[in-house]
Amino acid sequence: MNRRLIQRIGLGLLGAALALSAWVVWDNWGDTWLPSSSAPPPSSISTVADPGQIERGQYLARAGNCVACHTARGGVSMAGSRRIDTPFGSVFSSNLTPDMATGLGHWTADDFWQALHHGRSKGGRLLTPAFPYNHTSVITRSDSDALLAWLKSLPPVAQAQPAHTLVWPLGTQAALAVWRSLYFKPSPFQPNPTQTAEWNRGAYLVQGLGHCAACHSPRNRLGASGPVDDLSGGLIPVVNWYAPDLTRESESGLASTPLADIVQLLRTGHAPQAQTSGPMAEVVLQGTQHMSPADLQAMAVYLKSRNSPPAATAAATSTSPKAAISPRVAEQGLKIYDRHCAQCHGEQGRGATTAAGLVAYPALAGNRAVLLRDPTNLVQMVLYGGFGPATAGHPQPFGMPPAVLELDDRDIAAVLTHLRTQWGNQASEVTPLQVNRIRASQGS
Repeated sequence: MNRRLIQRIGLGLLGAALALSAWVVWDNWGDTWLPSSSAPPPSSISTVADPGQIERGQYLARAGNCVACHTARGGVSMAGSRRIDTPFGSVFSSNLTPDMATGLGHWTADDFWQALHHGRSKGGRLLTPAFPYNHTSVITRSDSDALLAWLKSLPPVAQAQPAHTLVWPLGTQAALAVWRSLYFKPSPFQPNPTQTAEWNRGAYLVQGLGHCAACHSPRNRLGASGPVDDLSGGLIPVVNWYAPDLTRESESGLASTPLADIVQLLRTGHAPQAQTSGPMAEVVLQGTQHMSPADLQAMAVYLKSRNSPPAATAAATSTSPKAAISPRVAEQGLKIYDRHCAQCHGEQGRGATTAAGLVAYPALAGNRAVLLRDPTNLVQMVLYGGFGPATAGHPQPFGMPPAVLELDDRDIAAVLTHLRTQWGNQASEVTPLQVNRIRASQGS
């Protein structure tokens, strides 16, 4: 190959790299250089505090469960600094109180809109996608202004945001710009004219403030999830809980669940066919229990419509033919169940209710969480136990004690296999290796 050809190839590659770089820069900051005619809609925040707008903003913040990420454990609400672990290191949430030095004191409504709609901080700095700006870009300008009005009404708290500890160069502006060009595009909500106003309200809440796909969507190796309406389920990174596929009856049961029961689950964390645990319990505790009946009904209508009807999924059930279980595993599982589980869940796995008719201990027979193809959540519950959310509709949930120090991997695998193969349940065997991987991922 002669020198001139090599030079041409080199110049071509350099030109392509420069063109790609220019595209990434324009894709991320180009709108900041556009004429003022393309600026965001004018703010609707009154110069005098509007109690109605502030109250609405507080409601929207609860619906979006903002407190979960923007409040450090034991810290002041919405003052930020909560550590959020990711597969690439840790990020720390920002201070959303109106402190002039460390919070939103100097932020305008346009600044806040840019953060929600474009994922850019005041001054144009790109935010890390741990902040789900793909979902907040769904939010309308009026809701953005109401959120800021409430945040501005909070007592200011001086609390600087700690530096992120992401693996270099992933936290740099250049790396964030490339990631955003690959995976982010603002998604303002577009009502579906063929659906009802209630359905569209539910879609807006699920895709935007609820950011349900942040958990219920699979993520790729660079941490990108699917579109804001992708509810196909996936393993939540780091915390290692499996968010079920909300579009499949075999995983969520939404198609066959009455709307009233879906609303009850979102409002109280408990319903006749299901109970929330893990990350979803926190969503109910901090978020959905505070939402209006009309909004919960709208979300239920939308979610139910996204779920395939039972007939369409009968051949694609998450359960699998009952495998042949060795007599040793079967005997061990039964023995552990009788010793540790039967007192609460019953000898036939039917669970128990309180005198008031509330679910105390869920039934295990026919339980979709028991039958999921991925047994991660079952292992998590047995290892670490936990309580459902304490809500107004279910103020004293019964808990499950942790067995992390009492049962080894073989014991847990055997008892979970017992649950998945008794009382009409037909699901695959849980192996000690599966249990060990989950235990190791949690550092215990």
